[in-house]
Amino acid sequence: MKKHLMTSAFLAATLASGSALAMDNMKVGVWGDNQSVADGTVTAKKVVAEKNGWLVVHRTDESGKPGPVVAHAPLRKGKNTDVAAILTEDVKSGDMLMLMLHSEDGGMKTGIFEYTLGAKEDGPIKKDGKLVMKTITAK
Repeated sequence: MKKHLMTSAFLAATLASGSALAMDNMKVGVWGDNQSVADGTVTAKKVVAEKNGWLVVHRTDESGKPGPVVAHAPLRKGKNTDVAAILTEDVKSGDMLMLMLHSEDGGMKTGIFEYTLGAKEDGPIKKDGKLVMKTITAK
C-alpha cells in the first residue's frame, strides 16, 4: 500500500508539472524577429491567442506607440506558427513594425477585419494592462 501511495504521489506531481509546462508554452503572446519585407509580407514566428482573432501589423517608432495598420492576418484560438500578413502599403528597410494581437470582437461581421486606429471593433488585446505585441525592424 505504501508503494502504491508513493507511486500515486509521484504520478500526480509529474502530471502537475507537465500541466504547468503546457500552460507556460501556451502563454498568450506574439513572437517575431527583425526580417526582410522584400516579398511583401511580415511573419510572426508564433502567436498564442485565447480565442480567434488577428495578427495586426502597425507602423511604430521609438515612441513605442502603435500607428497605422499596414497588414493583418487571421488567427485561430491557441498556438499559431509562421503567421504571414500581406503588406497593404510600402514598408522600407529600417521601418519599425509592431506585431500585435487583436480580437475578433465588436465588429459587424465575423472573419472580416474591421479595426481602424483607435476603434473598438476587432481592437487590441491587453494582458495585465499591456498590449500583447512584439516590435521588430524591417530589413
